[in-house]
Amino acid sequence: MQQPVTVDDAETAVVLLVGTQKGLFRLVSDPAREHWRMDGPLIAGYEITHAWLDPRRPATGFAAANHVVWGAHVYRSTDSGSTWQSLPNPPQHPVGEHDTALRGIWHLAPGAASQPDTLFAGIDPAGLFVSTDAGASWTGVDGLNHHATRSLWEPAKGGFFVHSTQVAGDRPQRLFTAVSAGGAYRSDDAGANWEPINAGVRAEHLPQAAPRAGHNIHRLVAHPRDSRRLYRQCYNGVYRSDDAGESWVEISRGLPSDFGYVAVTEAGDPDVLYVIPIDSSHLRTAVDGRLRVYRTADAGATWQPLTQGLPQEHAYVSVLREAMAVDDLPACGAYFGTSGGHLFASRDRGASWRLLAGFLPRILSVTAAVVPAGEAP
Repeated sequence: MQQPVTVDDAETAVVLLVGTQKGLFRLVSDPAREHWRMDGPLIAGYEITHAWLDPRRPATGFAAANHVVWGAHVYRSTDSGSTWQSLPNPPQHPVGEHDTALRGIWHLAPGAASQPDTLFAGIDPAGLFVSTDAGASWTGVDGLNHHATRSLWEPAKGGFFVHSTQVAGDRPQRLFTAVSAGGAYRSDDAGANWEPINAGVRAEHLPQAAPRAGHNIHRLVAHPRDSRRLYRQCYNGVYRSDDAGESWVEISRGLPSDFGYVAVTEAGDPDVLYVIPIDSSHLRTAVDGRLRVYRTADAGATWQPLTQGLPQEHAYVSVLREAMAVDDLPACGAYFGTSGGHLFASRDRGASWRLLAGFLPRILSVTAAVVPAGEAP
């Protein structure tokens, strides 16, 4: 995750990569983030489940692309996302280990800052893979893929995959990841061994009161400056951990629903979290047809609904797990996309919103990268 940016807002621009069901769209702002130019669709016809510019080398980007006919691939860009090339060897399980070696690529994540060629990929069937050559080849992370609790994992409604992988910014040997449906996991030895971190989290879809694994987790995020602080949005509830996942406290009180997908924190403040509640596991649209972003500035003790500029009636859309981002500028911007193809942006931490695009395909992911003004082609 990107560290806080200390340069003046006027010196920078923001690049948004918006993954959709029909390709990738790229938006570039002026320094004031008032005017935006949009290009696309890039990688046209593919479902882009995740795409980002690398915080270690911002001219380099990676995208997870899936196609019903042509299969799943990792794409790479070397010009800040303007053009993309497919890499020849996607991450996949050994043939015969599961019912299929690769059903889809769901999540990509950068390695530590000191390892600029290291990437992680989460796939379906549930597996975590690592590349040390910028995506040219991949190796399974056996400590997770063959974990003793794997028998407790099962497909969620959307699939059976690994997501939310993150290398801790303050401890490069520490990794976090999540399995839908399997739960959250932490490694403190660069991925060799993994520990389930689900204590205190409700799992009402399971018969056990407090299972070690098997949880249906929608999103896991670690604060980039203090990896003891974690947040998770689950099938049942929003939670905070202050001890790297050893224990969790529910912070759903004050939200109109305990169901949702999005959880995003600001790099400059570990007590800030954004979520977008969804009505229920049955309806899976904005609560009461009102599209509301909720923000806490006190680690979940209280929540503020952010609605200015957002539709407050008959808005029956969802916002998926990767479809929200912040830009981490001093005057923080926030961005999210909906299942109906609406892309919204805020320049003031969500106090007000504007529609950047309204007729895109179903939006699957949104990421934001801060680049020097004039260096985003």
